[in-house]
Amino acid sequence: MNNRSNPQAKRLETVEPVGKRVLIRKDEDKKITKVGIHLPDKMEIPTLTGRVVAVSAQVARDDDYSVSQYDRVLFSPKNVIPVDFEGDNRLFVVPIEDVVAIFRTAGVADS
Repeated sequence: MNNRSNPQAKRLETVEPVGKRVLIRKDEDKKITKVGIHLPDKMEIPTLTGRVVAVSAQVARDDDYSVSQYDRVLFSPKNVIPVDFEGDNRLFVVPIEDVVAIFRTAGVADS
């Protein structure tokens, strides 16, 4: 069957946050620290890191929020909504107020 005659054949499903929210892909959980300490599987971590996948239109228009797509962020998991979308359970819709920090790379000045 031709894809042009069947518009449903190649549809790509996406997740777009609404309101004051962003979509974040959580970083992989670390099982071993940099110094070699093994972490238990159920260790409670009060904040998580991840990469912003999408920003709602409301957040994008608001100058008070400097977060944008692809930013690496630190966020609180208390109010996140997991998205069972790709089977890996690493996507979360996060209220913008729960994004507590953005990782930035500082430029090095030439001498």
